[in-house]
Amino acid sequence: MTAEPAWRAVAARAASLLLRYPDWDVLAALPTLEAALGGLPAAVAHPLRLVAEHRGHTDPGRLVTAYVELFDFRRRCCLHLTYYTAGDTRRRGEALVLFAGAYKAAGLRVVDGELPDYLPAVLDLAAAADDGGWRLLRENRVGLDLLAKALDAEDSVYRHVIAAVRAMLPPAQPGDIAAAIRLARTGPPVEQVGLEPFGPVDTTGGRR
Repeated sequence: MTAEPAWRAVAARAASLLLRYPDWDVLAALPTLEAALGGLPAAVAHPLRLVAEHRGHTDPGRLVTAYVELFDFRRRCCLHLTYYTAGDTRRRGEALVLFAGAYKAAGLRVVDGELPDYLPAVLDLAAAADDGGWRLLRENRVGLDLLAKALDAEDSVYRHVIAAVRAMLPPAQPGDIAAAIRLARTGPPVEQVGLEPFGPVDTTGGRR
């Protein structure tokens, strides 16, 4: 297994922070985050910088309101990757087992607050544990592509973060593209089941 370039860990951590709920701690990290972007390739740094500047120049109250309206009330803008392919079905529980195993292998604990497929947490895993998080991102490319499409439709500034993440992954394969088109038309599967056995992920700085 080849280790990921060091700059990708920095980019993954920056993307995680820029997708997290904009509380005081997250916003306080913006100066450090922006300084770190200088060491990244332009195709990744530029979209991340657009979001960092937006957060740095927008009233915190407005940031919170917009964030909640976008990610809490628009199902197609869900930050949980397995939702796109498994919806609220038993199959999603199986997918979460695989995610949880990746965190366990990396030595990260599961605690209250986040499910293991929460995109900012997966990005933190990618930043901390070489290929484990990157593998999950590659395997869930369909979810990322659908999230990108939804954020584009909303003209959301957060679309730039997803653009940066996608720029760090291999190009979508024909099967991924076909699956994304199909799910975009039909939406995720629906079958209400509990996900209580899968606690959230203990990563740095998550929304609780």
